[in-house]
Amino acid sequence: MPFKEFCCENNIDLKQNEEMKNHTTFKIGGKADYFVNVKTTEELKKVLNKAGELQLPIFILGKGSNILVSDKGIDGVVICLNGMGNITVNGNEITADAGASLSGVCVKACENSLTGLEFAYGIPGTVGGALYMNAGAYGGEMADAVISAEYIDKNGDIKTLSVNDMGLGYRTSIFKSRKGVITSVKFSLKKGDKTEIKQKMDGFLNRRKEKQPLQYPSAGSTFKRPQGYFAGALIEKNNLKGFSVGGAMVSEKHAGFVINYNNATSDDVKTLMAEIQKKVYENDNVKLEPEVIFVGRE
Repeated sequence: MPFKEFCCENNIDLKQNEEMKNHTTFKIGGKADYFVNVKTTEELKKVLNKAGELQLPIFILGKGSNILVSDKGIDGVVICLNGMGNITVNGNEITADAGASLSGVCVKACENSLTGLEFAYGIPGTVGGALYMNAGAYGGEMADAVISAEYIDKNGDIKTLSVNDMGLGYRTSIFKSRKGVITSVKFSLKKGDKTEIKQKMDGFLNRRKEKQPLQYPSAGSTFKRPQGYFAGALIEKNNLKGFSVGGAMVSEKHAGFVINYNNATSDDVKTLMAEIQKKVYENDNVKLEPEVIFVGRE
């Protein structure tokens, strides 16, 4: 059975030739052949199985906050997990579906006087995406709070992985190399004072607003932090604030961010990033590695 008919028969939300710029924080990206919104783990399993049967490429999407999608779009099936957003609290533990907003989990933790996730408030992604890249900020990272995760393996079975087996490092995890899709994440937090937790969260959010160019579309930090340096400081040192290619620009507010300030294309961003890398390497002998993940057709 063709993919479109399969989705129709199973009442799965499908769009064809969907503009990916509507689903990324960069507001950049061409069309996906198929764009599917799943609401449950069962729906996700069905779609994964069918796509596998038809040998269609798969890309798993959360809130699209750390990716640059090609202007030529994406082959195969984009599976969006935003519909899987349940968050439950049990004592000091919170279990969240992979599509739940990370900030939403932080709010739920605060409501239940649980501390340990304040650093993540304001990170604009989903729980699954945050674990996939071990997202972090202000001295904290996912590895500090996660205890386990459930995922669908390459055979379509649901497995559980403990934090010690996730290979969590700076902006990386075992999920980057292992075939599988994270479906839920369990956090272990500590009891704290609700007022103090709220103050901490608000403090981190205010620092983001003061220092980051949140009024423009971007994918967050463009480059990983090189050992012994800060990417933004190196870029600023090379007088690249405000440097632009097409509609893409190095933010004048924070040099660590490439922003879409005027209908930038994916190629604009890639060219700008390459220019930044070249200049920093020439002048400082430091190789900047992208934190942004490139997705889609070459």
